[in-house]
Amino acid sequence: MTPTKRNLLTAGVKITSLGTLASRVLGLAREVANANLLGMSQGGVMDAFAIAFQIPNLFRGLFGEGALAVSYLPVVTTLLEQDRKRAWQLTSVALTWLTVILSGLVVLGEAVCGLVWLGWGWRPGMSELLGLTAVMLPYLLLICLAAQLSATLQALTHFSTPALTPTLLNVCWLVGACLIAPRLAPHRLAQAYVIAVCVLVAGVLQLGVQLPVLRRLGFRYDYNWPASREAIGRIVRTMGPMVAGLAITQINTLMDRVIAWTLTATAGEPMRIGWLGYAIPRPLRAGAVASIYYGERLYQFPLGILGMAVATTIFPLLSRHAARGDRQGLGADLTLGLRMVIFLGIPSGLGLVMLSGPLARLLFQHGQFTADDAARTARMIACYSIGVWAYCALPVVVRGYYALGDRLTPLKIGAVAVALNLSMDLTLVWRMAEAGLATSTSIAAGIQVLLLVWIFARRNRVLDWWALGATTARTLLATLAMATAGYAVLARLAAPAGAGHKVAEIIHLALPLAAAVAAFFVVYRLIGRRDLRDFFVGPQG
Repeated sequence: MTPTKRNLLTAGVKITSLGTLASRVLGLAREVANANLLGMSQGGVMDAFAIAFQIPNLFRGLFGEGALAVSYLPVVTTLLEQDRKRAWQLTSVALTWLTVILSGLVVLGEAVCGLVWLGWGWRPGMSELLGLTAVMLPYLLLICLAAQLSATLQALTHFSTPALTPTLLNVCWLVGACLIAPRLAPHRLAQAYVIAVCVLVAGVLQLGVQLPVLRRLGFRYDYNWPASREAIGRIVRTMGPMVAGLAITQINTLMDRVIAWTLTATAGEPMRIGWLGYAIPRPLRAGAVASIYYGERLYQFPLGILGMAVATTIFPLLSRHAARGDRQGLGADLTLGLRMVIFLGIPSGLGLVMLSGPLARLLFQHGQFTADDAARTARMIACYSIGVWAYCALPVVVRGYYALGDRLTPLKIGAVAVALNLSMDLTLVWRMAEAGLATSTSIAAGIQVLLLVWIFARRNRVLDWWALGATTARTLLATLAMATAGYAVLARLAAPAGAGHKVAEIIHLALPLAAAVAAFFVVYRLIGRRDLRDFFVGPQG
């Protein structure tokens, strides 16, 4: 393969990472505004909002950016190289049926919300959860269609628009939280509904901005079911096993939130759970689901910038290698992708653990968000962040399996990860409260990635273990230097006296962060100059 072809991965990752960085920065800003407006533990409103928003996000992982997009991409990529008319026919049929099926799911979901409200709306917090879920369910349809358009653009090796589209959600959310809700909504629940409506507006925009770009690149709507039947059949046959394989982290996260919601002691309910004649104290208090939500925001920062950026960019390349029978090219690109996520995933995770307290205080502790809320959120950030390397590696290695047509192995290992996460959730939650749920997710993700890499390497023998091992060793050494420098500076800084000391909080975060980043890159430059060239310039030769 020529250097130009090999550099497609590096260039695509750069574009996708920059777009995702913009989205994640705006996403942090939106969560700062959200924390100021809704708080965490007051009244349980944020708990309800966090679960309601996770539902369309789960379906985005299953049908949008996840299983459907990944099963669709190799098929449409092949057709784009062979016959563009047939590719546009496939795209038209896929979008049409996705609209029909998801519209049906939305209608069904709305009906279920109504029936549940009639039966169990009396439970404290249940009416808020059902109402917010009903408002945001249509976002499920909009975001999945937008993700399908993004997958088509990526198959055309156009990465900039799909990378920037997610920023629209954050912009709309910020407008709602900063400008509309405080002025128009009289109380916290009404403000949550304003933000939910802004989420729907964002979905319309995310869909609308991509259609003109796709049309400019040649797409014309051409619904031809007979011509697309065989290709759609291939997509549907491969999609089922992919659902669990690609969405395990989202499934585990939703499981964490549901367990937290169930085990939280709320006003108006017994503080103990009656079970087999025994009264077991509820291990969680109001704000548990919200603490999971805010904790996720931080660990998803490196996941979005690095893990999903590499996975999104690498999959079309891996699919082309597989279609041509180029196992060595596939192994080389997959190895490079894993080296990238190791290089930044390990230090990013440790950095978040180290700075979880300063981050939570600086970003969230203001308005309705109390010091106790910040302390709980910091603990969640730390527990989730120990698995950052695994969250980043998972979508990359799973796409290696799918490029080779192996859909069952990620499904089987994913089922093991879900079972493991559930068993640890129900064990650790009694000792560690909500932090036990985050710890379970991190451990399950790590075991899942290690099993997937080991099985892939044993079966295919295309990974460059020497390069992977060398990058891992250098990263660990540089991360050790980073931690030493960061903790040394952190230990010499006095913690800010309380809320309102934003300058002190910025210093308390910025100084150890600067020292840690400088130490990491200085050490890595000394011991891994070639790695840095591969990651930021592209492999040569």
